[in-house]
Amino acid sequence: MKSPDNPANEKERRKDLRSLNILDTRPEERFDRLTRMAKRIIDVDIALVSLVDENRQWFKSKVRLDACETGRDITFCGHAILGNKIFIIEDARDDERFFDKPLVTGPPNIRFYAGTSLRYMNGN
Repeated sequence: MKSPDNPANEKERRKDLRSLNILDTRPEERFDRLTRMAKRIIDVDIALVSLVDENRQWFKSKVRLDACETGRDITFCGHAILGNKIFIIEDARDDERFFDKPLVTGPPNIRFYAGTSLRYMNGN
């Protein structure tokens, strides 16, 4: 298992995330609509809008997942925020970063992952 590194702009990224005052807030239909649409268009079992803070990824919106958050060290999203392009893992069992992570070896048994960074207005 390889935990994700921090992006070069981590300090600014977390400051911007906190300034949104969105962490640990109630579900909102505008996010849930995007999550449902992504699930339908991509035809996947699980779809999320997750926000990565210092120690976790927290799910602002989720479809077909009971958890509200996971530790940042086991996330796929922690890797996705390292770049500006869509981050795709075809089969997590075949990827050295993910093959032994609990999200792959146990429920929800993730195989495919696609994610991209949400960027703040200043690019962080």
